[in-house]
Amino acid sequence: MKLTEADLKRFEEEGYLFLPSLFSLDEAAMLLAEAQAIYGQEREEVWRESSGVARTAFAAHTYSEPYRRLGRHPRLVEPVEQLLGEQLYMHQFKINAKAAFDGEVWQWHQDYGTWQRDDGMPEPRAMNIALFLEEVTPANGPLLFIPRSHQQGVFEAGHDLETTSYPLWTLDRETVSKLAQEGGLEAPVGPPGSVVMFHGNLVHASPPNISPFSRTIVYLSLCAVSNHITKHTRKEWIAHRDFTPIEPLADDCLGELVEARRARAAE
Repeated sequence: MKLTEADLKRFEEEGYLFLPSLFSLDEAAMLLAEAQAIYGQEREEVWRESSGVARTAFAAHTYSEPYRRLGRHPRLVEPVEQLLGEQLYMHQFKINAKAAFDGEVWQWHQDYGTWQRDDGMPEPRAMNIALFLEEVTPANGPLLFIPRSHQQGVFEAGHDLETTSYPLWTLDRETVSKLAQEGGLEAPVGPPGSVVMFHGNLVHASPPNISPFSRTIVYLSLCAVSNHITKHTRKEWIAHRDFTPIEPLADDCLGELVEARRARAAE
C-alpha cells in the first residue's frame, strides 16, 4: 500500500494521518475476538487497570497467529517504510483496551520521549500505526492529538509512576496548554478497521472511558532498522531486541483466517 502525495504532505505538516476503514469489519471483528481471548489469559504481558480489567497486552504478535500476521501486514508496514525510507523492525506491539466505565487515562506524552530515555533509540525515526478494532467515538476515550507538535522536538518530561498501572514520561500542564493554544486538539474517530499513524514526537493522550462502550486499538511501533535501540532496560516483550527487517505478507493474510474460521463455524 502506498500513500499519496497529499497523504505525505499532511503527515509532514500535521504529524498524523487518519485512514478510515482501511481494514474490513470482518478483519477487525476477528482481531477483536482474539484480543478478548488474550485479555482473559493470566500472562505477564497483560497489564490491568486498578479495577482489574485489561489495560494493554504486549507482544501479542509473538504468541497469536492473527496478530503475527497483523504485525507483517502490508497495509501497516508499507506506509511507514515509505515515510522512513527503509525497512523496519517491530520495536513494540500492544493491544490497548479502554474498557467500558473502567478504562483509565493515558497522560499527555510523546512516544519517542520514552523510546529515547528508556530504550536508547537514537533518533525519532519510528512511529506508531494504530488499528481500531471497535468504533472510536468522542465518548469512549479517543486519542487526542496536538497537531504540529511533532515539529518542536522532544520536550522535558517527568516520569509518572503513580497515575496508572503503566509508567510513562509525561508532559506538564503548562507545556500542553501552550501547544494546544498553538495547534488545537483533534481526535480521530471512526469505525472498526480504521487506521491512524502518527509521528513519534506528536504530543498525544486519551481520556478515561466512562461510557458504556469499550474501545480497543492495536498499536504497532515500527522503527527504522538502522535506528534500533541501544539500551535494554525494559523487558524484551515491551521493547523488542530482534532487529530483523519485517517482510510483509500478502494483503489477504487476515482474510484467509476470517474465511477459515467461518468455514469451521459452518461445519
